[in-house]
Amino acid sequence: MKQRQKLHQIRGRLLFSWRDSAVTLGILLAAYGVCSLLRNLGESSSYASLLFLLAVFLVARYTEGYFYGIAASLVGVLAVNYVFIYPYYSFNFTLAGYPMTMLCMLAVSLTTSALITRIKQSDQLKLAAEKEKMRGNLLRAVSHDLRTPLTSILGATSAVAENDLTLTHEERVRLLRGAQDDIEWLIRMVENLLAVTRIDADSPAQVIKTPEAAEEIVSETVAKFKKRFPGFSVSVRVPDALLMIPMDAMLIEQVLINLMENVVLHGETADRVELTVSRSGKCAVFEVRDNGVGIPPDKLPKILEGSMISAEEKQGDSKRNMGIGLSVCNAIVRAHGGSMFAENAPEGGAVIGFRLAIQEGEDGQ
Repeated sequence: MKQRQKLHQIRGRLLFSWRDSAVTLGILLAAYGVCSLLRNLGESSSYASLLFLLAVFLVARYTEGYFYGIAASLVGVLAVNYVFIYPYYSFNFTLAGYPMTMLCMLAVSLTTSALITRIKQSDQLKLAAEKEKMRGNLLRAVSHDLRTPLTSILGATSAVAENDLTLTHEERVRLLRGAQDDIEWLIRMVENLLAVTRIDADSPAQVIKTPEAAEEIVSETVAKFKKRFPGFSVSVRVPDALLMIPMDAMLIEQVLINLMENVVLHGETADRVELTVSRSGKCAVFEVRDNGVGIPPDKLPKILEGSMISAEEKQGDSKRNMGIGLSVCNAIVRAHGGSMFAENAPEGGAVIGFRLAIQEGEDGQ
């Protein structure tokens, strides 16, 4: 298995790409053009090696794998010899000191190309490690959260089945409604996980986005929230100007619903929620505010990571862990190229929201 992965990596570094070929050719032609222009202006040709070394650096930076950086190194060495060293437009390897100069240039070019490629691969490995950490956090949160509601459902249904003749109607209804609440919570958990599976794990920004009006998204979200929590006070503020935002509407609605439900489940003293949309530069800012107790300061740095266990655990209700919901929200927002934030408002209560880029060319008028 390891040998197969190694062969796959080597093949990837040497794989032909029209895009990378075009980038390499364009950069080398640009270096050639600049050198030719400077020579026509009467400048010395000593700069040619440095310019082609810069070209190798750019090729390695903007292409994938080793192949194009190495190819650019070899082409650069030969081009400097053929075009910019006397006698021009012919190869000459007999000049004093030339072989060592060219070998040094080739060595520097190859080393530069290899180092840049390794740096890019290191960044990719770091990104993969972050994704794996997020998956681990999600898995731990799911494992932790599923246990309590499933146990409650089992206990309630067993009590009804085993004591059907002795239970009063009120007791039976109370047990079944408790099981119903737990089942609805599990359904929302599954919806969150299904939302994450719609995101390409290897290309986190590749969700299918279409321009949507922010006002319509907010309206749909509030309607769904009020259907589940009809007695909870909700206020909405949106800008007068139409904001068109590229997004997957279903995923962003899921984020907003999660944030609003968190107010009900974790706001403790909160009895109202405010959903606002505003414009900040080229971004639309969605915020969910409440009038609850806020977020403990020591929890703020971890609240979006999926590893935070809610304070309700002290009351034995460990199913109410908002880490899973917020980590899902964070994954969805990042997949849209946006960013999430969480803070405590100066006047009290928590503020959790996110920023998304407005449709390019949208003037807000």
